[in-house]
Amino acid sequence: MTQTAAFDKVVAIIGPFAKNADALKAATRDTKILADLGVNSARLVDIILAFEDEFNIAIDDDTADKIRTLGDAVDQIVALVKD
Repeated sequence: MTQTAAFDKVVAIIGPFAKNADALKAATRDTKILADLGVNSARLVDIILAFEDEFNIAIDDDTADKIRTLGDAVDQIVALVKD
């Protein structure tokens, strides 16, 4: 899976949880999921579960704790996805 394809899917998954739609539209790899997009930490758990379902991967707690930006999410997903 390419970084671009993963990024597009990550943005689509986070979309319903983001409170700042303008920040989501202008999102980059450096966009912070909690601070910039307005996702609350409880919803981040739902997002991680959605990543697992969408990409058929397992994200352990230590890895999930490292996902702070969209780029972090993309990097972890690309690393875990089996082509």
